[in-house]
Amino acid sequence: MAGGLRRLVKETAVYGLSSIVGRFLNWMLVPMYTRVLAGTGEYGIVTNLYGWTALLLVLLTYGMETGFFRFINKKEERAPERVYASVLYCLMGSSALFAACVFAALPAISGAMGYADHPEFVGMMAGIVAVDAFCCVPFAYLRYQGKAWRFAGIKLANIGLNIFLNIFFLVVCPWLHARCPGAVDWFYRPDYGVGYVFVANVFTTLFTLVALVPDMLPGLRAKADGALLRQILRYSFPILLLGIAGIFNQTADKILFPFLFADKAYANEQLGIYGACFKIAVVMVMFTQAFRYAYEPFIFARNKSGDNKEAYAEVMKYFIIFALLIFLGVMFYLDILKYFVGEAYYPGLRVVPIVMLGELFFGIYFNLSLWYKLIDETKWGAYFSAIGCVATVAIIVLFAPVYGYMACAWASFFCNLLMMLLSYFVGQRKYPVAYDLRSALVYGCLAAALYAAGMCVPIESEWLRLGYRTLLLGLYVAFLLRRDLRGVIKGLRKR
Repeated sequence: MAGGLRRLVKETAVYGLSSIVGRFLNWMLVPMYTRVLAGTGEYGIVTNLYGWTALLLVLLTYGMETGFFRFINKKEERAPERVYASVLYCLMGSSALFAACVFAALPAISGAMGYADHPEFVGMMAGIVAVDAFCCVPFAYLRYQGKAWRFAGIKLANIGLNIFLNIFFLVVCPWLHARCPGAVDWFYRPDYGVGYVFVANVFTTLFTLVALVPDMLPGLRAKADGALLRQILRYSFPILLLGIAGIFNQTADKILFPFLFADKAYANEQLGIYGACFKIAVVMVMFTQAFRYAYEPFIFARNKSGDNKEAYAEVMKYFIIFALLIFLGVMFYLDILKYFVGEAYYPGLRVVPIVMLGELFFGIYFNLSLWYKLIDETKWGAYFSAIGCVATVAIIVLFAPVYGYMACAWASFFCNLLMMLLSYFVGQRKYPVAYDLRSALVYGCLAAALYAAGMCVPIESEWLRLGYRTLLLGLYVAFLLRRDLRGVIKGLRKR
């Protein structure tokens, strides 16, 4: 078990280069967007369209990533390339069909989404989503092969190119146009503004597709198996609904918000403020995502070897501990982190603690969800997803017109909490795991007490306030080291 956990920690660190570090680098674009784009409304367009992109990406992969790992790790599977080929060809066809349908009806779709003046925004989004959905399969194959460094390298190269192109189009080109128009007039339009965010993404998506060609070849050369594909689809479909619930909690607000207000310009301005401040809370999402990349292959491989429940409980314990540490770290240093967005966006900072706790609940829910994946009863994921989606939409539709984006933040919080509780109680009946609830309660209460102490004590001086909160954060770390990490550190030193 210890060896498996060490492997999980190692792979989480490597995948973190592309997930945590990569998202952090993209996050660093937020200061530029909130200062360079023409008002909060333009950033609202970015928030809205990338909300659609995230949701569509889940729909177009329809749970096949998890299905891929489940079937390629089955004891009786003797031809992993057969699984790879079946999934690869399936997603290739569905992605191409999606792109063709969108481009065929582009004017109508763009008008319905509120982008009749810029249908190319929707067209670029469709192309990006189609290629990204297809590329998720070779990325999953890299994870299966344990090629974490190649996985991270391609992801980071993609992100680096995206950052370069964003800076080029939004900062360098305007500067050149003001001083030497002839140098950029042949391709650059000063009034296009936010459109260049999507142009940059198109180029980076094509780069990733080309970079993954060598990793696609084993699947393209192998023969797909129709019977096997049907099994994978049956297994994966409920996971699609689970994925929709997960991403819908993060995107329903960004997708639905503009439709709930008669004044679309006002809606985009408010959505821009909310979307920028939401990015501060993305630190918790980054941690959960990096954990997921290593954890999903780990649980199926561990299930294959028969060594499982004790490891799952221990992993859950440390996930909660470090997620709470991240929550406290972000909240205690929010006075510094707020400078990553423009001053016009500061009113939205109040959503940060709500969104972070909601993402913590979803991270726990993801860890709990292993039970129905391992016993092949993914229908439960579908049930929880449906309940969560209904709760999210109901809260947003009923309360967002009155309370604005605060209702969106609370919708995510309550939906994730509800799904977490449902998965735990049903899971303990179907696939009991002795989770360390005592530790979760102890650390939860400690974090709550420290958070209250840090936020409720009025200290005028910013430096004294930061020093006081740093001391509180140090108390949490000291407690963690004394209670749970001392033995682990000693064990590692002996090795």
